[in-house]
Amino acid sequence: MDSLIPNSEHRSLILLSLTLLLLIGAYLGIGAALRYFGKNPRYLLPSETVKRVAWPLIFILLSLLIRVPALRTLLGLEDYLEAFKQASTLIFIFGFTWLIITLLNVVKRLLLVRYDKDVSDNLKARKFYTQFTILERISIFLVVLLGIGAALMSFEGIREIGVSLFASAGVAGIIIGFSAQKLIATIIAGIQIALTQPIRLDDVVIVEGEWGRIEEITLTYVIVRIWDKRCLVLPTTYFIENPFQNWTRTSADLLGTVFLYTDYNVPFKAVREALERIVKASDDWNGEVANIQVTDSRAGHVEIRATVSADDSGKAWNLRVLVREKLIEFLQENYPESIAHSRLLLRETDVDFKTNHDRT
Repeated sequence: MDSLIPNSEHRSLILLSLTLLLLIGAYLGIGAALRYFGKNPRYLLPSETVKRVAWPLIFILLSLLIRVPALRTLLGLEDYLEAFKQASTLIFIFGFTWLIITLLNVVKRLLLVRYDKDVSDNLKARKFYTQFTILERISIFLVVLLGIGAALMSFEGIREIGVSLFASAGVAGIIIGFSAQKLIATIIAGIQIALTQPIRLDDVVIVEGEWGRIEEITLTYVIVRIWDKRCLVLPTTYFIENPFQNWTRTSADLLGTVFLYTDYNVPFKAVREALERIVKASDDWNGEVANIQVTDSRAGHVEIRATVSADDSGKAWNLRVLVREKLIEFLQENYPESIAHSRLLLRETDVDFKTNHDRT
């Protein structure tokens, strides 16, 4: 090529143009392949995959372009070889790290596309969503950490310092371990939750005396959405070290209970028939459990427990509220004497009888 194009500037321009065309062709080819697989039902790539990987690929191709000698020649910066190499390395590490993170998210979405959390029996879906979400964040943390390490080690001075400190890494590790033991314990707890799953996304739990749902699980903390829209933020270690209630640990369906306190003359058969009519008229009942039981009796009242079943915690809550209201209305309208009340028994004694007799 030197004999065909003796002018070095023209030669550099041609080489740079060829390189640009090659990189643009590679970019377009990768984009076309992703679009093809996105349309193929066997692969089912998310529709925005091409857009998400576009910028990381541009940075990677830009890093390759910077390494082309023709670019330095054309710009008249032949003496800045090391600076161009360093910039190319940093841009490549940045783009490659970004690309790996994007691909991790795409893979997670491909694996979870078959699971629907919005169905009533979503136990399996919540299990996989929890595992993949936490594992994705662990992977992203490691990828970013390795990317930062690779970027720092690309500097000669920092690499020499790292080698000189390698001998004292044991002591430094012990010091760092003591100073960051809580953070390390929290991250390990997050990994343990992903593997053992004492809680899952959308689980119904009672923590710190509050009823709520697991809204988000990270490596270091868990967000519980309380029934009144408040957010309870707890460290992941809380669910490893402290007892709590998980209402949907093995199944999404629940039994709801309603307690009524009535008088002793309450007609239990009529209350059972009323409960059956109430639950059959409600869309929240799943048709499995609806019964009345006398669970306690005291001097002043009888304790009646109505047990009903629903497919999930939200329906169970609505059904309990409905059953409580309708049963109270039923007793008020049909058996008002069955509502718990206090009795006062007045008995005439012999002294009172003699006093009243003398007066007469």
